[in-house]
Amino acid sequence: MNEFLNKLTAIVGPAHVQTNGDLTKFEEDWRKRAKGKALAVVSPGTTEEVSLVIKACLQERVSIVPQGGNTSMVVGSIPNNTGTQVLLSLQRMNKVRAIDAANLTMSVESGCVLQQVQQCAEKEGYLFPLSLGSQGSCTIGGNLSTNAGGTQVVRYGNARELCLGLEVVTATGEIWHGLTGLRKDNTGYDLKNLYIGSEGTLGIITAATLKLYPLPAAKLTAWASVKTIQQAVELLGLAHKMLGPALSGFEMMGQFALSLVNKHFPQMNVPLWRENPYCILLEASDNESESHAREQFEGLMQKAIESEIISDAVIAESLSQAKALWLIRENITMAQATEGLNIKHDISLPVSKIAAFVDETDSKITQKIQGAQIVNFGHLGDGNLHYNVQAPQGVDSKTFLQKYEHDINTLVYDNVIKYAGSISAEHGVGSLKVDTLKDYKDPTALALMRSIKKALDPHNIMNPGRVINEL
Repeated sequence: MNEFLNKLTAIVGPAHVQTNGDLTKFEEDWRKRAKGKALAVVSPGTTEEVSLVIKACLQERVSIVPQGGNTSMVVGSIPNNTGTQVLLSLQRMNKVRAIDAANLTMSVESGCVLQQVQQCAEKEGYLFPLSLGSQGSCTIGGNLSTNAGGTQVVRYGNARELCLGLEVVTATGEIWHGLTGLRKDNTGYDLKNLYIGSEGTLGIITAATLKLYPLPAAKLTAWASVKTIQQAVELLGLAHKMLGPALSGFEMMGQFALSLVNKHFPQMNVPLWRENPYCILLEASDNESESHAREQFEGLMQKAIESEIISDAVIAESLSQAKALWLIRENITMAQATEGLNIKHDISLPVSKIAAFVDETDSKITQKIQGAQIVNFGHLGDGNLHYNVQAPQGVDSKTFLQKYEHDINTLVYDNVIKYAGSISAEHGVGSLKVDTLKDYKDPTALALMRSIKKALDPHNIMNPGRVINEL
C-alpha cells in the first residue's frame, strides 16, 4: 500500500496527499450522523491529475469517494470506516475558466464554491440563480452531482436546468470533454444528464458550463401569514397568475420551524410567526423597473388579503430587509441542528396534493408518538418539502432516532408514494437512503440504473454503496 500511496503522491504532490493528523473535516458528515476513515485524502489540482488518480485507484481496485464542500444531507460524500477508500477532494479545482457574455455562459471547475460563482457572475453584470442555504461552502461539482434545487427553482429550475456542458473523468480514467455551451445538440444520448444527479457513482465532474441570466432591474420580497397549507397553495396559484414568470421564489415555513429560529437566533426578529401555523416567503424579480415590480407585487398582496388567502403580510422596503427575511428561512436548518438530532425527509409532491399529505401525515405521526414535533418547511413553489421530525420535549434526540427513525421513515415514505411523490427531491440518495430506495423506486428503473452502473463502472470503484447498493 505504501507503493500505491507513493504513486498518488507523485501525481498530485506530497502536500496534497494526507494520511495523518485530524481529517475530521473530510471524514465526518456535517450533520454528524456518520464518520468514516480514509486511506488517504487526495486533492488533485487539474483534470489530468484526477484522471491519473482514478487510473491508479482502478489498477489497485481502491474505491474512490469524491467530495466537494462536504455538505451532503444524506451521507453521500464521506468514506466508510474501513480505512481502504481514497477521499478525492475537488476543493483545489476552483478556477472560473471563462465567461462568454454573448452566449450567456460561464465555465467553472467543480471545486468552485457556489457563492463564488454567484459573485463572479454578478461582478460581470449577470445572475447565476442557483441559491442554497449552504452556498458559502457547497461546490458546483456537488450541486451538479446531486442535482441541487434551492430557492429559485420555481423560475430557473434545478441545477440540471442550469448546466449546458460537463467535463467528466470516467470510472476508467478517461476524460470526456463535453464542456459545450450549446443549447441545442441532438447527436445521441444526453451524457451530461446521466452524470448530473449520479452522486459521483459513475464518474467525476471536473468542470461545467453554466447558464447566466441578466441581472434583474428589481427584486421584491414579501413575508405573509396563512392559516392553512391550502391557503398557501392558493396564494401560489394567485402569484403565478398575477406575476407570471416574475415569480422566482416561494417558500413555506411551519410555525414550529420558525419558533426554533426565534429560540436559537433571537436577533433575527422573525415576523408574524406567532399569528398562524404557516408563513410564506415569496420573491419576484423584474427586468423592467422597480416601480413596475412594486406595483405588481403590492397588487398581489392586496388581492390576497381581500380574498382572505393571507392574514397579514410585510413587504421588504430595502435590500437589507429582504436579506434579513431570507436569512431567517436559510437558518431553519441550523436552528434545527442546534436543537438536536432529527429525522429528516427531503420529499417532493404534486403541489395540489401537499395539503392533504401534510394533514394525514401529521396526524399519523402525532398518533404514533405523543408530543412529536414536526419541522415542516421548504420550497412549496416546486413541491419540495423538508418534512422533519424532532423528538418530543425532554426526550433525548439520539435515543429518539434509534427508537423511531425506521418507523417514521416508513410512515412518511409510504404516504409520499400514496400521494404520487418522491422520497428524494434535491438532497439525493447517498448512503442514508440507498437501502430504502429499492422499496419505493420502480423495479424497471432500478434495473436500468444497475445496468448503467455496471457498464460505466464495472469494478464498482466510484462512490460504492451510494444510490445503487446491489449490482
